[in-house]
Amino acid sequence: MEKVCYEKGQGGCLERKITEEDIIKFAEVTGDFNPVHINKEKAEKTIFGRQIAHGMMTASLISAVLGTVFPGEGTIYLGQKMNFKKPVYIGDTITARVEIIDVKQNGKARLMTNVFNQNGECVIDGEAEVKLP
Repeated sequence: MEKVCYEKGQGGCLERKITEEDIIKFAEVTGDFNPVHINKEKAEKTIFGRQIAHGMMTASLISAVLGTVFPGEGTIYLGQKMNFKKPVYIGDTITARVEIIDVKQNGKARLMTNVFNQNGECVIDGEAEVKLP
């Protein structure tokens, strides 16, 4: 059996365009019906000026990268620290990127986790801990 070696700097990414339908489905699954997400008229009166995606919906793309792209199947998500830097709007295309910061002897790794919008602006930054597959 071939042994996979993980090294600092390795990583992966995943891109998704955010739709109003995505936001509504996320609200239905989570029960988070905050008007800033699902009510156009009320959202227009907020500091954002229009509807925004749930922060945790945006952050969940990080989980998708970890479990399906890199490190991939078998990865166990142990923890996440993150900062929400900018809103994500309907129609934005976001890219979640993860990169290994440190590989530990116990099979765990620390990863830098970032989400960027189509303009290259960081909307979420953070750090995750995973158990490598």
